[in-house]
Parts: sequence; structure tokens; C-alpha cells
Amino acid sequence: MSSLRERKKAETRRKLREVALDLFAERGFDAVSVAEIAEAAGFSKMTVFNYFGSKEDLVLQPLQEHVEDAARAVRERAPGESAVAALRRTYLSALAAGDASLGGSDLPLVLRLQGLIASTPPLLARVLVLRRRSERALAAELTAATGDDAGSSLAAAQILAVWHTLVGRNFRGLLAGIEVSRVIADGLALAERAFGQLESGLGDFGRAAPGRTDAGGDVPLR
Repeated sequence: MSSLRERKKAETRRKLREVALDLFAERGFDAVSVAEIAEAAGFSKMTVFNYFGSKEDLVLQPLQEHVEDAARAVRERAPGESAVAALRRTYLSALAAGDASLGGSDLPLVLRLQGLIASTPPLLARVLVLRRRSERALAAELTAATGDDAGSSLAAAQILAVWHTLVGRNFRGLLAGIEVSRVIADGLALAERAFGQLESGLGDFGRAAPGRTDAGGDVPLR
């Protein structure tokens, strides 16, 4: 259970983000300063920077929290489970549960944030940086499992290209006004197809050896 202090921090973070999104929607991302966000939210400018490193971070922190998701799914996969199978299972389970980071939620704050990102080039550029970090993290996990640095880089690029394409389609559907239940249902069907194509192409790449409990050591996993 979270402490009172943690809950207060989360509430402050939520309020700052909501106020910022309101101002950005009204005047545009570039026209709003951190000082104006702080004043509108009833906090000092220093308080904002205590929670967010920059104006971009204020918007993109929810995305930053998911940078390691794909790498974690591979790192924690079951013995004998391939990397693609682990990622497929993780993605399908999370989307079916309504994971907001995958486009499974139509909460107003989620839609406003995604709409802002889609219409703001500086934020889109930062999203590409976050995606590159995700790709490097996944490639590192695959390399630890296989010893194949080049193959791992190629596999990570292919996997996350599919992952981000699926997520992007989900969000575009939500922003177009499609019911979230339909977005999830269509997204699950498309994900089954997409990961099936990946499995056909990548096969057993990154399969964990039976009895293996971690991704380290000298046991070859190819």
C-alpha cells in the first residue's frame, strides 16, 4: 500500500499534468511556459521542476515509464519461451486488460495527451528518442540471451516496429472516436496476426533454455 506522501506526490504530478494539458490545448505547447503552468496549478516553478525535468517531460513521463516494458518481458520470460512469444503474451494480456500505454483506455487525460503528442513536432521527436531507448534495452536483453549482437539489434528493431505500429493504430482509433471496446478487440486480432508474422520470421530466436532462471551466464540460448 502506498504511503500518504507517495499519494500526495502522485496527486501533485497528476494535477500539474492536467493543468498543463489544458493550457497546451488552449494556446499550444510552445506558447506556454513552465512558470505559467506552475501559477495556474497553484505551485511554484521550482515545484514543477522537482517533479519534471522539462516541459517535455511533463507531457511524456507516462511514456518514459514504459521504456523498459519490452526488455522486461524478455528478461522475465519463462524457460523455453522465445522472445517473440513472451512479448506476444505480454502485449495481448496488457491490451486485453485496458492498458492505457497500449491504447486500451479512453480516459480523457489519456486521449488529450495522445492528441497533443500527435500534433506537436517537438514531442513527436522526443517520442522517437524514447522508442530508440526501448529498442536498445530490448537488444541488450536479446544479446545477453544469445550472444548475437547483430542479430539481436535486428530482432529488436523488427519487434518494436511491430509493437509501436500496433499501439499507434490503437490510439488513432481512439482519437477518431471509435469505442474503446472495439479498439481493443480489433487491436487484439491484429496483434495476433502481427506477432504470428514475427514468429514465422524470427522463429526461436531468443528462446530461453529449459531450467534457465536468468539471462546471464555462459549457456548458449540459440
